[in-house]
Amino acid sequence: MKRRLLPALLLAALIGAWQLAASSGALADLLNLESYLVPSPAEIAESLWQNRSLLAENAWVTLQEVLLGLACAIAAGVAFAVAMRLSDTLRLAFYPLLVASQAVPFVAIAPTLVVLFGFGIGPKLWIIGLICFFPVTVNTLDGLCSVDPETTKMMRTLDASRPQILWRVEGPAALPYFFSGAKIAAAVAVIAALFGELAGAESGLGVLIREDNAQLQTARIFAAVLILALMSIAMFGIFAAAERRVVTWR
Repeated sequence: MKRRLLPALLLAALIGAWQLAASSGALADLLNLESYLVPSPAEIAESLWQNRSLLAENAWVTLQEVLLGLACAIAAGVAFAVAMRLSDTLRLAFYPLLVASQAVPFVAIAPTLVVLFGFGIGPKLWIIGLICFFPVTVNTLDGLCSVDPETTKMMRTLDASRPQILWRVEGPAALPYFFSGAKIAAAVAVIAALFGELAGAESGLGVLIREDNAQLQTARIFAAVLILALMSIAMFGIFAAAERRVVTWR
């Protein structure tokens, strides 16, 4: 109870302070901005309600991109981690390249993907998949490699085949690691979708934010950001709940 109450009280205090500072004009003065550029939580809530249809329509587009991209990243990441576990040659060849790939500025290549694949859902799936692939793959591989070698030797003395060792020993051991990677991927998938939509799209919350920024609709921008944050928190929570049900020995 205390673990949930303290963050809730802190969040309420921050929102209350924000409301007072914004409504009194102190926040705008502090930031040296016009008051209409610094919306209060009440104004954001009002915009959220007044524009609920528009926000919901664009949020659905973004959510579809996030779910499909995350699913592709998880499937490819787990498969690649298993392949690297089964093949030392594959792991030695690809693991350094996998780590080095994180130096690539995905924000910079997003417009290139839009040029190559158009303004449809394709570029967004690529961007989400590329960003989410790394944490899933690395964490799952670490989990597969975390098994005590003595346990593997014991399974071999019982005439267990390599697939049986993978399924009965290494797979369960990798589950906590997989869920850690999946939770990270779920948190960043929304950010990746936003990058993709800002680079070029016809609809989605990223497009709405870009248009509202040009029109100085700051309250609706904050409302869209709030939806993105809730989307990310919800997916993180889903994976956390799944982990508690699946990884019961923890």
